Amino acid sequence: MICGLRIEQIEDPLMQKIRYLDKLIDELAKGRPMEKILR
Repeated sequence: MICGLRIEQIEDPLMQKIRYLDKLIDELAKGRPMEKILR
């Protein structure tokens, strides 16, 4: 869930990818290792 939206509910595939990247960057910024995020 990002910005109050469920990723699965976003119909535009490009927007889905952008949101996934947003989430990935947020998790990395919090100091989580990449391996744990990508599970």
